[in-house]
Amino acid sequence: MNNLPLKRLPLFVNFALLLSSSHVAANESGHVNQAKEHSENRPNIILILADDLGYSDLGSYGSEIDTPVLDQLARKGVKMTNFHVGAACSPTRTMLMTGVDNHLAGLGNMLEIASDNQFNKPGYEGQLNNRVVTLSSVLQAANYNTFMVGKWHLGKTAENQPINRGFDRSFTLMESGADNWVNQSYAPMYKSVHYYEDGQAADLPQGDYFSTDYYTDKVISYIEENKGSDNPFFAYVAYQAVHAPHQAPKKYIDKYNGVYDSGWKIIRDQRHAKQQDIGLFEHDVEINEHFDNFSKASLYEILDWESYSEEEQAFNARRMQTYAGMVDNMDENIGRLLDYLNAIGESENTLVIFMSDNGADGTELQDIGFYSDWYKENYPYTHLEDMSTGAPEIGQEGSFSAYGPGWAAVSNTPTSFWKTFSSEGGIRSPFIAYYPGKITAKQSSEFAYVKDIVPTIFDVANINKDDVYAELEGVYPPTGTSMWPFLTGKQNVIHSADEMIGYELAGSSAVFYGDYKIVRNIGPKGTGEWALYNIQKDPAEIFDLGAEQSELLNKMVAQYDVYKINNNLIEVPAGYDPRLQLVKNSMQDKFFIYWSITIYSWFKGLFA
Repeated sequence: MNNLPLKRLPLFVNFALLLSSSHVAANESGHVNQAKEHSENRPNIILILADDLGYSDLGSYGSEIDTPVLDQLARKGVKMTNFHVGAACSPTRTMLMTGVDNHLAGLGNMLEIASDNQFNKPGYEGQLNNRVVTLSSVLQAANYNTFMVGKWHLGKTAENQPINRGFDRSFTLMESGADNWVNQSYAPMYKSVHYYEDGQAADLPQGDYFSTDYYTDKVISYIEENKGSDNPFFAYVAYQAVHAPHQAPKKYIDKYNGVYDSGWKIIRDQRHAKQQDIGLFEHDVEINEHFDNFSKASLYEILDWESYSEEEQAFNARRMQTYAGMVDNMDENIGRLLDYLNAIGESENTLVIFMSDNGADGTELQDIGFYSDWYKENYPYTHLEDMSTGAPEIGQEGSFSAYGPGWAAVSNTPTSFWKTFSSEGGIRSPFIAYYPGKITAKQSSEFAYVKDIVPTIFDVANINKDDVYAELEGVYPPTGTSMWPFLTGKQNVIHSADEMIGYELAGSSAVFYGDYKIVRNIGPKGTGEWALYNIQKDPAEIFDLGAEQSELLNKMVAQYDVYKINNNLIEVPAGYDPRLQLVKNSMQDKFFIYWSITIYSWFKGLFA
């Protein structure tokens, strides 16, 4: 583990030369040597990323779901209530792994929904490009043992596999998601899904596989293999939980029998009340009762629970039970990992960070146009009408469950809307940091952003960011701010009062400035107009302050224009619809033109 394999970095010639001269050849002064000299002060680092977990889905954030492990970390560590990420998986993962804005790093848009004018443009390669260096590569060069398990979704080419992006050991799913029981695609945009271990195609075990359990087993095995090493480790654990399909071992689902029979509105109100009781928000913070107040959003419509029959209510309650069971199982697996660290004597020397990649997902892919035919063929138990003797139960192998906008609204309490929106429901995430003896327990509403993670971990690992990137030509340095002085109580703020932070994905945009945020969601999700909110007082983004504070609104809109220029942002064209683009981009056969016309006509009729 002490000799750096330069073949792991084929794209970064300058970086390889830096490592060759400062580490492999003479071990001369520099960031690598600096880190080694302070090895006794460098902790292990575990970065845990949930997938599509809603803001309120942990007990410590208001949920009724049983998450005792993460709740204990939240009590003993730092719990952030105003932490933000991207509105979808790969843009967030890009910034998490590089500290660089996704538009510069290669994921300016999700490859699956990239508009025609974005394909093959710099910053829109659909994978990590060669102008960024990963956190794992820098840690690996600084004598960290580096491991990854779970979902990658940052490119499937050989040079972009985790083994060539700074991870010594890795077991990864390359696509945006997959079935949790078997090797099967979860959506028609992928004909198949791909797993790799250390750069080689890998099979899943037969008969005894569930993704969250298996990923936990894998990361424990990697740590166990290297527990005699003098070097600390960095482990990136990127669970599929709780991305659709929502699935879990049956005992976890049955645990919530009866809990959700009252429907989404009552559960959402209960979570909101709990959030107020535990001081997550002030008591005058409201929740948005109306999710139909934006243009052409029929697919996201939330119906009254009472409008469903008893059979339909039971079906929908079971879908939420499955989601809850999946969260519960993830929490238990995190407990297994932490118990293992305790058993090998490493728990007191390990920083644990937990977060989600975006807000909860209200989309029901199985109900979009011809997609429903694919689901009927590949998942025999998806809709209520699929119930029959011998059919698999919801959450078990052969079933597909995505709980829809009603339960997604519950998951994101008290924020509004969901994944892919630049509203708070799309980009506000739970965040927990725990490091015994180093981090003092507190709950904070201080603003922080996903790009802050890389410089934070550099600080923890005693790596001088400026020294590293001064040697790298043509590589973008991280632009976030280290949270470490704040987490350790040396500073009361993270970002300066005059800093504005921009964000964009697929036409949905935002700028953060202190307690304020401007937000714009294009059609068919939104109106395409900017709105101004105080997200400390109004995280549900109900009260648009744009008219009464027009000067502030204009100032922040002007900053967004600066953000676009600085990050080479390519705007989606007029009429862009990410759902239609998803269908178009996923077409790979001779019927492309026929289906494009058919689906376009279907969408046009639906939203007329």
